Amino acid sequence: MKMPDITRAQVTGKRVLVRVDFNVSLTAANAIANDRRIREAIPTIEYLIKRKAVVVLLSHLGRPRGIQQELSLSAVGKRLGEILGRPVLFLEEY
Repeated sequence: MKMPDITRAQVTGKRVLVRVDFNVSLTAANAIANDRRIREAIPTIEYLIKRKAVVVLLSHLGRPRGIQQELSLSAVGKRLGEILGRPVLFLEEY
């Protein structure tokens, strides 16, 4: 089965689940050391936003065993919001 091309997909007004690779490097203070992976996802996210889709991003950081605060993606959500220039809702629990 071939995945449909996102440029042909009808996404307006729909929720779109996007698996992103936000497995970024963090400093000892849990700050993002390199945001390249976040920036690489921006064109896809902006494409969907422009077409009025509700964008739901799914990622992980490291290889967590249960809930580990040091592997939280909250810093990534904050940086993503800064890059997009809009708020990003981060869910602590799913």
